[in-house]
Amino acid sequence: MPPAAMSSGTAKAQARTLPGDMAIWFFILAELLVFGVFFLAYAFARARHVALFDHYQQTLDRTSGAINTLVLITSSWCVVNAVAAIRRDRADLCTRWLLAAIGGGAVFVVLKLHEFAEKAAAGITLSTNTFYMFYLSLTFFHFMHVLMGMVILAFVAAKARRGGYDAGNHTGVETGASYWHMVDLVWIVLFPLVYVMH
Repeated sequence: MPPAAMSSGTAKAQARTLPGDMAIWFFILAELLVFGVFFLAYAFARARHVALFDHYQQTLDRTSGAINTLVLITSSWCVVNAVAAIRRDRADLCTRWLLAAIGGGAVFVVLKLHEFAEKAAAGITLSTNTFYMFYLSLTFFHFMHVLMGMVILAFVAAKARRGGYDAGNHTGVETGASYWHMVDLVWIVLFPLVYVMH
């Protein structure tokens, strides 16, 4: 390979430092900003109503929240393996890892729906008190992101199964993986903030 071509290839590799499509990173940053504002508002409200937040925080199912944390971390690990597989030109293995990640998302959804159903059965709504307003808003907003992430991974898995990605063309897999990692990261902050910290 001529030196000029090697130099050009190296420059392209260095220029592309973020995995996936650049558009997804603008979207991820925007979403993280929204969640960041939510978290700051929660912290501010908690500082003004410490006793109320401490009391009602005890009514949350920490076991379910902890299981969901492990589920999302494991699901992100599956996505990492999916990316590694497609980089080795293993679309079949990539598909299986993505389906495993979606399965983890499904477990999360079932556990959260159970939590939401329990709160609804107890008559708890956004207007019950300040703590539940934040709890329901934050967790439901994140819940919707999990659903969206599962849809994205499902589309990526379907394309991978059809042979739409390979070792030289797998930006879509990295894009889906980047979004899923964002969903995981937000929950890793949300769980201790809302369920655990006093």
